[in-house]
Amino acid sequence: MADESALERERRSKVARWRAEGREPYPYSFPGRVGTDAVRAACAALPPGQDDPAHTPFRVAGRLRAIRQHGRTAFADLEDRAGELQLLLRVDELGETAYRGWLSDLDPGDLVGADGTAAVSRRGEPSLVVRTLTLLAKAIRPPPEKFHGLTDVEERIRRRYVDLLSSPESRALFGARTALLGEVRRYFDEAGFLEVETAVLGSVAGGAAAAPFVTRSNYTGSNLQLRIATELPLKRLIVGGLEKVYEIGKTFRNEDLDSTHSPEFTELEAYWAYADYHDMRRLLEGLFDRLSRRAPELLPDDPAVAKASALFRPPFPTMDFVEELERRSGITDLLSKSREELRALARAAGSTVPENSSSGTFLDKLFEHYVEPAIDRVTFVVDHPIATTPLARRHRSKAGRVERFEVFAPGFELANAYTELTDPDEQEKRFREQLGERGDDRYAFDEDFVEALQYGLPPTTGVGFGVDRLLMGLLGKPSIKEVILFPLVRPRSA
Repeated sequence: MADESALERERRSKVARWRAEGREPYPYSFPGRVGTDAVRAACAALPPGQDDPAHTPFRVAGRLRAIRQHGRTAFADLEDRAGELQLLLRVDELGETAYRGWLSDLDPGDLVGADGTAAVSRRGEPSLVVRTLTLLAKAIRPPPEKFHGLTDVEERIRRRYVDLLSSPESRALFGARTALLGEVRRYFDEAGFLEVETAVLGSVAGGAAAAPFVTRSNYTGSNLQLRIATELPLKRLIVGGLEKVYEIGKTFRNEDLDSTHSPEFTELEAYWAYADYHDMRRLLEGLFDRLSRRAPELLPDDPAVAKASALFRPPFPTMDFVEELERRSGITDLLSKSREELRALARAAGSTVPENSSSGTFLDKLFEHYVEPAIDRVTFVVDHPIATTPLARRHRSKAGRVERFEVFAPGFELANAYTELTDPDEQEKRFREQLGERGDDRYAFDEDFVEALQYGLPPTTGVGFGVDRLLMGLLGKPSIKEVILFPLVRPRSA
């Protein structure tokens, strides 16, 4: 404890004194409390300077923000999830000894419980006249200054608990995250989808081109991988007859850590039998429209939310992947280029991906360089080259293409959807081509998935999107870390 400040040592000494006196500074519970909003509601009918004549009892609890003494009355600001409430500590209610003792013992940041009755101060402030006070947790460390909180962005993310206790805006943001996730679930439930949970650990992490985290099972004596997508298990469920399924859950990719990437993130994937990517586009457009209207309702005082969410309101522009890339880059006959030619073009555009990357990776890098910077609102990019997507169905009318769309928001890719490949032989061929071309296991061959397709996958469409990116876009935040409660961050420098 040598690095403790004098203020922290003083607070710790109060804990020691309480225990020496036989009092517990960290009690087990405080039952029967109500939110501070209940007291404020009771105060609504009272004029300034009046106590509740009915003396209706209330019990509240929360964190002390400030304490101010004015002679024989002290004013304490208490905050809970429902908001703030002023506590009135009066000598004539508590007694001289208890009143002086509490003023000596309490500090900003302490958690306290209070029993009392409603009143409105002479300045019109809703209040609770305290009859008894209970210390619920002594705060050894003082809280950050309320109106500034943690000013260092990295520390604010690293110590999210401090950010939350010092910032009502941060609490409101994560309340909005929960509410918007609930809205997403309601939307898919109302559309007839069944929410499911699939395995996080498996022998093969497939469904995306990403490096997995690898762990080991002591029970089976084998290596396991954390999932990089939920696509393949969810399509197995479609084979099994569930027809319309979705999953919201954690996905893990042992890769980037920046403003739009997190190694651990929340993903939604949904699969819909007897439908195609046109149907999925309409479903996704309806979701975006709904969320774009709900977000400003949840955070009505934030102009950034109103501005950002407006970008998610249809109608949305459509962009053909090949045509737009050729138009902006000046490259002609894009689909006829060999992997070596695409690699040279990507290198010329500044790409640094490995030499053995797939043709699809080089095409994606070219699109990222020439087209993505021009996207200034939510846009649907459609009909990609076959090389980019080994799990999608060949386009019914465009040679060399697949029936796929991606959704881009300004600055990042948001969602990916396609008409699913249902032919087991074609799927096996695509898997083997990817393995042979890349020389690695980024598109690992999933033999069990091919076997599942042999039982018959009905015509199906599917979509996957990063929930954190969607919320980042809707709420106008510059980094994905701003909408994840505990994102992975780099260790503090020594």
